[in-house]
Amino acid sequence: MSTPSQAQLFANASIGAIDVANRVAMAPLTRSRADMDGVHSELAVEYYRQRASAGLIISEATNISREGRGYAFTPGIYTAEQVAAWRRVTDAVHAAGGKIVCQLWHVGRMSHVSLQANGVAPVAPSAIQANEQVFLESEGFDRPSMPRALETAEIGRLIADYRHAAECAKDAGFDGVEVHAANCYLLEQFIRDSTNQRSDEYGGPVQNRSRFPIEVITAVAEVWGAERVGVRLSPITRAVGDTPLDSDPEGTYFYLAEQLGKLGLAYLHCVEGQTRGDNGAGDFDFKKLHAAFGGKYIANNSYDRQMAIDAVDNGHADMVAFGRPFISNPDLVERLRRSAPLAEADRNTFYGGGAGGYIDYPALG
Repeated sequence: MSTPSQAQLFANASIGAIDVANRVAMAPLTRSRADMDGVHSELAVEYYRQRASAGLIISEATNISREGRGYAFTPGIYTAEQVAAWRRVTDAVHAAGGKIVCQLWHVGRMSHVSLQANGVAPVAPSAIQANEQVFLESEGFDRPSMPRALETAEIGRLIADYRHAAECAKDAGFDGVEVHAANCYLLEQFIRDSTNQRSDEYGGPVQNRSRFPIEVITAVAEVWGAERVGVRLSPITRAVGDTPLDSDPEGTYFYLAEQLGKLGLAYLHCVEGQTRGDNGAGDFDFKKLHAAFGGKYIANNSYDRQMAIDAVDNGHADMVAFGRPFISNPDLVERLRRSAPLAEADRNTFYGGGAGGYIDYPALG
C-alpha cells in the first residue's frame, strides 16, 4: 500500500495536453450562484480560487445557450457578459496555480417553460416528459415541462451552439472543455433507447443514437484540439425521478467509448454508478469501458481517500474526481494528503443564496 508521499494520486501528470499538479479532480458542482442571465458574480471568482489546488477543476455545468438551461441561476458560456465573468474566474485559478476546464451543458428535456425564451417547450430527442425535478427562480423545485421532439433539420443548429460555446470558453481563458454527455441530459437522452424513440438517422440502433453526441464532440474538438476536450458519461445513473436506463447499457456505452477513443480526446470522465443511494458500480464493467476508450480516464462517485489512492496506483484511473467533499473542503487535496478530517457541508446552502455555504468554509489551520 502506498504512503501519501509515494501515492501517485498526489503526483503530477498530463491529461491530454493539460499538465496537472496532482490526480485529484474537482467534479462539476451545480451551485446556482449566477444571475438569471447566466452571469457569474465575484463570489464565483473566490469560490474557484479557493479550490485551485485541485489538479484539475471541472467547472459547474455551464449552459451552451438559453435553450440549454434547465435550472435557475446557473451560468452560461454564450454571451460576452458571461465570457467576461468566467475570464475573472479562470484568471484567479491560474494565478493560484490551478487548471480549469468548462463543462458544456444542454439539459434537453430537463427544463421548464419558465426558463425558456418566450415560454416555449424544452427540446429533446423525443417528446417524453421527464419525471424529475428542476430548480426554478421563484417556485423552487418543480417537474420539467413536456418537451417537443427536435426536428432532424435542427440538429445542425445545436451542433453550432456547442461550437459557439466552445469558442466562448476559449475566449474566457479555460484550459479545455468537458462535454457533458451524462446525468440524463440532452446528449445522454439521445444515447439511451429509453429516451430516444426517433426514427431518423439519430434514432434506432446504437450507431444512430450515438451520432449526435459524436458530432457535437467532434465539432468541439475542432475548436480546441481533441487533446483539450474531455467527455463525461454516466452509463447507469438515474435522475431523481428514476429515469430509465438504456436497455443494454454495456453494449451501448462500450460502443460509444470505442468511438470516442478514436477521436484522441484528453480524457473520459465516468460517474461509476448511481448519483444517489447505493453506488451500484458493480452493475457495470467500468474497467472494460476504460479499455474500450483506450485513453486517460477520470473515475468519479463515492470515492474516499484510500479508494482514490488505490484506483490511481493500480491503473484503474488516471485521476479521481471528488464532488461534494470540495464544497466544504476548499483545500481537499491537502486534507487527503495528510489524511486530515473532512468538514461536512451544509446541504441547505448547496443551491442558491450568497456567500454562506459557498466561500466561507475554512482551510486547515
